[in-house]
Amino acid sequence: MDLGLKDRVYVVTGATRGLGNAAARQLVGDGAKVVITGRDEQKVKDAAAELGPNAYGIAADNADPAVAERVIGAAREQFGRFDGILVSVGGPAPGFVADNTDEQWESAFSSVFMGAVRIARTAAAELGDGGVIGFVLSGSVHEPIPGLTISNGLRPGLAGFAKSLADELGPRGIRVVGLLPARIDTDRVRELDGYSADPEATRAANESRIPLRRYGTPEEFGRAAAFFLSPAASYLTGVMLPVDGGFRHGF
Repeated sequence: MDLGLKDRVYVVTGATRGLGNAAARQLVGDGAKVVITGRDEQKVKDAAAELGPNAYGIAADNADPAVAERVIGAAREQFGRFDGILVSVGGPAPGFVADNTDEQWESAFSSVFMGAVRIARTAAAELGDGGVIGFVLSGSVHEPIPGLTISNGLRPGLAGFAKSLADELGPRGIRVVGLLPARIDTDRVRELDGYSADPEATRAANESRIPLRRYGTPEEFGRAAAFFLSPAASYLTGVMLPVDGGFRHGF
C-alpha cells in the first residue's frame, strides 16, 4: 500500500531516540523528508546523519516559545514545504503524588503541555488543506500508570486539546490525531521497569496483561505513526489510537 508520503515534509520533535525517532525513521523509509529536534545538539546531529539526506536536525527544547517557528521555517528552507508535525516529548519525572515537587510539575507543564500547545498552534497557522498535526501521548490518557503521576495529569489534558483542535481545524482540511503507546520496548520503558526490585518480573507481569503477550517494538509504533500522518489516513481526525497490543481492549 502506498501511503502517499513521497516528498512530503514533516517535523518530528523529540526524535533523537525512542518513539519520535521510530516515527521519523519510518517516515523517511516511506519517502518523506523530516526535520527532527532534540535538546542535545550532538545527538540531533547524529540522529539526522543516521536517517540520511532526507533528514535535517535542529537542537531545540519544546519549552522554548520560539521553537515552532524555527523548525517549521527550517522545513521550508531545507525541503521547500511543510505538510505536518508530530509532537513527541520526553516523559516527565516519575513519582507518586507525595514525591513530585512543584518544580517538577512546572517544568513538565512548560515542556510537555504548553510546549505542545504552542507548537500545534503555530503549525495550525502554517498548514493548509491536507496538513496534519499529530501528538505522541500515552495510554495514561485512559488509565493512570502507577508511579507516573505527572504524566497521568498532563497527557489527558493534551488529548482533550487535540480533540478540540480537530474540531476547529477540520473545516480547513487539517487533521489532528493522537497516538497512545503503552509498553513499547524503548529505553524509557526499560528505565521505568528498572525502578522495581525485579525488572524481569515486572516485565513478565506487564506482558501477561497484554493480549499479544509482549511489548511492542519501536518499529511497530513507527509504522502506526507514519500511517496516521500520511494521506492514506485522510479521513481520520480527532482519533486517539492505542498502540498497545490490545491492552486497552483487555480492560
